[in-house]
Amino acid sequence: MTSPTTGSASPVAAGAAPYDALLLFSFGGPDEPDDIMPFLRNVTAGKGIPDARLAQVAEHYEHVGGRSPINGQNLALLAALRAELARRGIDLPVVWGNRNWAPYTRDALVELGELGATRVLAVVTSAYSSYSGCRQYREDLALTVGALEEELDRELGIRFDKVRSYFNHPGFVEGNTDAVVAAFEQLRASGADLSATPLVFVTHSIPDTMEEASGAARPSYREQHLDVAAVVAEQAGARLGVELTWSLAYCSRSGPPSQPWLEPDVNDALRELSVAGTSGVVLAPIGFVSDHMEVVYDLDTEALETARELGLTAVRAATVGTHPAFVAGIVDLVLERAAAERGETPERAVVGRLGAVADVCLPGCCRQRAGVDSGVPALCGRD
Repeated sequence: MTSPTTGSASPVAAGAAPYDALLLFSFGGPDEPDDIMPFLRNVTAGKGIPDARLAQVAEHYEHVGGRSPINGQNLALLAALRAELARRGIDLPVVWGNRNWAPYTRDALVELGELGATRVLAVVTSAYSSYSGCRQYREDLALTVGALEEELDRELGIRFDKVRSYFNHPGFVEGNTDAVVAAFEQLRASGADLSATPLVFVTHSIPDTMEEASGAARPSYREQHLDVAAVVAEQAGARLGVELTWSLAYCSRSGPPSQPWLEPDVNDALRELSVAGTSGVVLAPIGFVSDHMEVVYDLDTEALETARELGLTAVRAATVGTHPAFVAGIVDLVLERAAAERGETPERAVVGRLGAVADVCLPGCCRQRAGVDSGVPALCGRD
């Protein structure tokens, strides 16, 4: 269901004003084997994780050539966004920066300064609201701006905003629906009974405390996934002519075993399906924008190996990546936020039952733990 509010003026007519640059803001990943341990130390800084444990994680990268695919995928998305903006006649430079690897956030800020940007809109490569998918980027931006201003001994002179969480934007949903349909069609071609083939949506697990905090000012991380999964399953089933049975599972759990994280793990979910007599399954990584390590290792390596051991025929659906509807949807979100900043009332397109997330992050949203203020500054929000 779409819940738009039509405004009095088209955002396209005014382009992206008042924004004069776009920041594609992502996680980052190692580009070669020598980068892996420094990258993992960046990701886990301040957590006291010993190198011996990091070395175990580093082995995952050996399965994909000693590098993460995420940077290449960010470059592809960067090019696709620039092309879509140009196609619409919107003159808006796009700069790319990562929290954990080159080009770092600092590199992006320097480039934005060289462009003379003063109003920058950030697009985070995470569709859902949580500490790691929203606030941690806002904190990194605030800390990096502060450090750069101290280094330069002057204010940077750039105001930052970010587009709203886009888990239920039609472009993201359409890209995921197309991917699920394609995966089921692959099984259908092999003679599988689609009505007896479950669909398992997969996302990154987070601690239970982070899940609780994510719902302080909006639907929680888990609730957002369940809402979108229901829409994708319904739309895909309608196109396939079957009623799909679906569930939500998690991957990439870390941290001490004593700390509760969202469950079930995708491998446990596959085992339960096997015990129930399932012979085939589709895995849909709905929690991820592109095929980075949590997809190519946790799903393509571990989960598919589990499926083989269980005798399950498993097909992994694609992520949205540079799907045209997803890329166009990101540009729509840019224009939507720009129109709102101009005082207009733009269309806020959504699907599902949850409605559009607020443009500006509300006080207390997306903290690591509910009711606990870390004391770390965060841009693009009200606290």
